[in-house]
Amino acid sequence: MLAGRIAELVECLPGRCTVERFPDGEINVRLEEPVRGREVFLVQSTCPPVNDSLFELLCLADACRRSSALSVTAVVPYFGYARSDKRRSQRIPIAASMVAELMETVGIGHLVTVDLHAAQIEGFFHIPVDGLTAVPTLCRALATQLPAGVVVVSPDEGRFKAATEYGRLLGAPVAVLHKRREDGATTSVIKVVGEVQGHPCLLIDDMITTGGTLAGALEALLQAGARAEIYVAATHGLFVDGARAKLSHPAIRGIYVTDSVPATTSDWPGLSVVSLAPLLAVTIRRLCTGQSLPNLYERAIVGAESEPATRLKPKQ
Repeated sequence: MLAGRIAELVECLPGRCTVERFPDGEINVRLEEPVRGREVFLVQSTCPPVNDSLFELLCLADACRRSSALSVTAVVPYFGYARSDKRRSQRIPIAASMVAELMETVGIGHLVTVDLHAAQIEGFFHIPVDGLTAVPTLCRALATQLPAGVVVVSPDEGRFKAATEYGRLLGAPVAVLHKRREDGATTSVIKVVGEVQGHPCLLIDDMITTGGTLAGALEALLQAGARAEIYVAATHGLFVDGARAKLSHPAIRGIYVTDSVPATTSDWPGLSVVSLAPLLAVTIRRLCTGQSLPNLYERAIVGAESEPATRLKPKQ
């Protein structure tokens, strides 16, 4: 587990707690050791099942606050409800803002997260927020795997900044796909901006949920003449609702994600998981010692030599 790897790198034992459910579905948590006067770091992605994961985090934070913890920092590599960052129509909530208020109410005094789907979510908080990025960590794993002449491709305008950073670190040109949203769940690519003809491509995104966006982008690239040698990189691999089937295309040579979300499959040979533990361990160590975070990403990447990408093996 990610929390265990982080604890090992910061040279401490992970705290013990019990999480259980009553017959009616209610969640109950219990700290198994004292936290009075201690700095507590709760590592919990609010990934599927999102509501259970979120409520577990809130209950643990409340338990720490009521047990006189000196401070409570939530390390949330994947921040659920991030897509609900604004009102796209009337009579709907801004759930990301609601989650921010809940976290503050239960006593979380600092949030650490990785590659927020919408960076403006930081503005919903009145507590410090450190928004890290996994791009350098993923680039380190990709650098020796990508073929010459690769082009980094953003699936839409919103990920162009991240694609530019991939391109800078990998020394590769960047292209972007312009798309039109057909409805709440469907988009269609209408134009490829950039030179991809005859080139292998690295298709990037912040998360892979159903795989529909990347599957559409893949078809658009092949139609634009890209070489049938496509790699995919994303920070958060949720892989729900048939994502694997959508991404099981012969042109896809490898998919790289981080362990921000626990792996839901163990028999996907093309999937490689890169650990965020070195990045988060360095962050926690610096927060504990009152150091600033400049150059953190490059330092974490160098420190990740002992944490290579792990390729999931087929079941025997």
